[in-house]
Amino acid sequence: MQRISLGLDADMAGLEQARSQLRLVLQQLQQQRFCWRDWVASPKPTDGTTGERSHPVTATPVAVRLEHFELAFFNDPRRRRNPSGARTTWSSAYLPYLRRLERLAQDQELSWGFPLLEAVLESYPLASRGRQQCGTTLAALARAEGLELPADWSERAAGYGLHAAQFRQLPSDLQILEWIERIPNPAWRLAYGLMATYGLRNHEVFFSDLSALAPGGDRVIRVLPTSKTGEHQVWPFRPEWVERFGLEQLGAQRQLLPVVCTDLRRTTLQQVGRRVAEQFRRYALPLTPYDLRHAWAVRTIHIGLPDTVAARMMGHSVAIHTRTYHHWITRRDQQQAVDTALARHQAAAA
Repeated sequence: MQRISLGLDADMAGLEQARSQLRLVLQQLQQQRFCWRDWVASPKPTDGTTGERSHPVTATPVAVRLEHFELAFFNDPRRRRNPSGARTTWSSAYLPYLRRLERLAQDQELSWGFPLLEAVLESYPLASRGRQQCGTTLAALARAEGLELPADWSERAAGYGLHAAQFRQLPSDLQILEWIERIPNPAWRLAYGLMATYGLRNHEVFFSDLSALAPGGDRVIRVLPTSKTGEHQVWPFRPEWVERFGLEQLGAQRQLLPVVCTDLRRTTLQQVGRRVAEQFRRYALPLTPYDLRHAWAVRTIHIGLPDTVAARMMGHSVAIHTRTYHHWITRRDQQQAVDTALARHQAAAA
């Protein structure tokens, strides 16, 4: 055991600051990122003597702001309704970028403000998913701290989407049907079939109500509230793939899916999703689990499903849906406009 002496005044203000520092220490310990050098200054002579340690340093102002932001994040009533999803979102979509912010603040001796946020954003490559997610995280942090960002922040942070990611070559429906034959394990074939037919995220395969797949059911599956983005319903596109992949048997026997720990007291949604990705690599499939999800989304665009409906089925916002599938949505809308104009011209000529 060691003592952290904060050097604060023994008054109510000092007590409150000490409590704030204690919460930060506990969070760092829980996240296994506590480091003594962040809290205790190096030994150096003081007042002409040797061997005496200078006053330990307290957490930096940036660290305190991040602590307040984390507390506000988990105290948000919307997130408290789905604590497992909140933990997954924090650890995968927020924490990596906030850690980089804290590291850059220390390495470049930057204080809190826009220059620090800008330095963090510019540390990610253009047109990368990391840059886009970093921009979203830093914008949320800025709002929480009352820091105004420039009007073009979203444009500078944007750029991730299938159109920006070198027009990812998504698998065709024929390829999806062919590549499932490379999976020798019938349980993982069912998981593959679910993702292909319903556009599920990796972990949603194991956090969905599949009872509607039973004979006589409407085949509309329900992603459970414990998933990353909460409860939502999903329709099959293509419906005939339910029989093609043998998914109807999961209506009464979901134990046919791979055995994966889903106890969120012992695992996270991110770890469950990683297990799926590992299996795809193990079977040397020429696609990722998210390629199946993206192919499902593009399929809905081609058949004319409204973007608002497709976005809700995918469990994300219309803005994210539009940005991610901008290339296909734009092509569809332009084609519809061309078809309308041609039909009007032909009618006038007749």
